[in-house]
Amino acid sequence: MCAKKLNDQDVMNILIDTALSNGATAADCVLSRSRGVSLTRRLGKDETIERYEDFDTGLRVFVENKIASVSTNENSEAAIREVAKRAVDMAKIAPQDEFSLIATQETLQNFPIDNNLSVDSYDEVEPSIDIIRDRATEVEDIALSVKGITNSDGADASWGEGETLLMTSNGFFGSSKKSNHSVSVVVIAEKDGKMERDYDYSSKVFGQDLKNLNEIGLEAAKKTLARIGAIKPVTGKYPVIFDQRVSRSIASHFASAINGSAIARKTSFLKDMLNKQISNTAINIIDNPFLKRGLGSRLFDAEGLGSRKYTLVENGVLKHWLLDLSSAKQLNLSPSGNARRGISGPPSPGTSNFMISPGDVTPENLIKNISEGFFITDMIGSSISMITGDYSRGASGFWIKNGELSQPITEATIAGNLKEMFMTLQPANDLDYSHSINSPTLLIEGMTIAGN
Repeated sequence: MCAKKLNDQDVMNILIDTALSNGATAADCVLSRSRGVSLTRRLGKDETIERYEDFDTGLRVFVENKIASVSTNENSEAAIREVAKRAVDMAKIAPQDEFSLIATQETLQNFPIDNNLSVDSYDEVEPSIDIIRDRATEVEDIALSVKGITNSDGADASWGEGETLLMTSNGFFGSSKKSNHSVSVVVIAEKDGKMERDYDYSSKVFGQDLKNLNEIGLEAAKKTLARIGAIKPVTGKYPVIFDQRVSRSIASHFASAINGSAIARKTSFLKDMLNKQISNTAINIIDNPFLKRGLGSRLFDAEGLGSRKYTLVENGVLKHWLLDLSSAKQLNLSPSGNARRGISGPPSPGTSNFMISPGDVTPENLIKNISEGFFITDMIGSSISMITGDYSRGASGFWIKNGELSQPITEATIAGNLKEMFMTLQPANDLDYSHSINSPTLLIEGMTIAGN
């Protein structure tokens, strides 16, 4: 007689029930299913085609204040019961952790999920392999057709979808589905024996929202050709503009500096700055889990708390930390519904759709007002201390001369301190939503640039 096939909720129920019946005082379970396809094409030929289909389950069990986490891709009843028993045995000998917990029923009630909202995070249209190939083919062909482009480093196109389910022993159950379409191309130009390369890309929840493929190819070629003849800059202190495709790294540093775990550990240079001025008044930072078709959109977090939209920095004043249950308990604060979690590890604070709000000035006018400075389009390496704010990165881009982009620049190093950099930030008006962390073009006054 064949064993009954378990559905996903059956698997999760058995894991939690088995853990509780074997001595766990609480438990939660995350189950993830994902599938997709990616294709790399170079010079008109397929180089790789990869398909994947993954199934994983993570169980976290509590024996009072002792915790253990396990993961498995088993889905037979005997196997998953054994996994749950093993997790409880591990928890019984684990060290005490007084701050980790699952959401109480009261906390869940205080953070209800607004099921009337739709974040539109799932595209039901699955592209065929021919459509995926056509996307890669078109962006590469367009880029290679531009005079001066001599070679391709390849074009990639992909599609994927995933569903994540969360269940806790306090009665929470929720599921979310997401999809992603992406396409990119990298091309090469050569002059006097020196090669330069650059790229363009698009990544969206819905395939119909992808940037025009012709535009992607032309932009990759344009950016590559513009890099030809790059030199090192003259060392000095100058205003710096971060192009939109690299300015999101500044937003990421904000997110790291106000992460509740870092605040609780006192490893952030902003640890004492709640309700204080941390940047100039032009800066507003929002975390918006309800952004339609946003890559980080969600109705609930990884601990089952209903999501909320926050203005984290308002007119330069820090208003909120990013908190999960554990960091909130350590700081004696209420959680913010910002928990994120993988399959095998505990939750931690994170972002949804995190963005620096746009300003009123165009990127062109930011450039126009600078007599001499550095416009950064690419960054490499990183030496950043989130404890002190000290900042140093390799960069390339273009020198600004008399309000215009002039000589391409390479092998530069920019340095400063994030506390001071935040205070001089000026945002342009060109915010888009290509990532889950986004920023418009940013001007920062007076950074040290090292070159010749």
